[in-house]
Amino acid sequence: MTKRNDKREILIATAAGLFWRQGYATTSLADIATDSGVPLGNIYYYFKSKAELALGVADIFVAETEGMLAEITDADQNPRTRLKLLIEKLAHSLKSRVAHGCPIALGIRDFRHESPEAAGRAAETFSLLIGFIGRELGRSGIRPSSALGIARNAVAEWQGGIMLAHGLNDPAVLVESFRRMERLLVAGPPRS
Repeated sequence: MTKRNDKREILIATAAGLFWRQGYATTSLADIATDSGVPLGNIYYYFKSKAELALGVADIFVAETEGMLAEITDADQNPRTRLKLLIEKLAHSLKSRVAHGCPIALGIRDFRHESPEAAGRAAETFSLLIGFIGRELGRSGIRPSSALGIARNAVAEWQGGIMLAHGLNDPAVLVESFRRMERLLVAGPPRS
């Protein structure tokens, strides 16, 4: 049983990397087999289709986000400190986001046609981030409706920064987005 789960996880991780760097449509199961070291015929033992593999990748996005948010929640009780920690964690991936874009956003876009379930599951990642930011802003004294709008703006700032930095191949663009996010979330708007 352990070997089956290990190979399954290797296939998902390999697919995630290839989908991100090459694109979902251009990545074949043969590419995944070659990069993972799992024979092509064995992939079907774990996944009936590439769309099913996409769902496994989307599950990784959600699990990693949940893990990151739990780690932040455990690290500090202050909502503004938690938001600062979130920005710091998102900034750790600056170099790879400039090089390849956001794997979550690309997954949502690329999975939508062949695997709508995987696209929806990947989108849950953004909902988790918006919910976390909104709750922490609410804990800092901001009205829930305002907190939700600010949370959406922060995620849009991050995603827009990634897209523009990737398009221009300029990390400074994303650094600027993180600074704006910090002003928005950590320094914070006036309490209402």
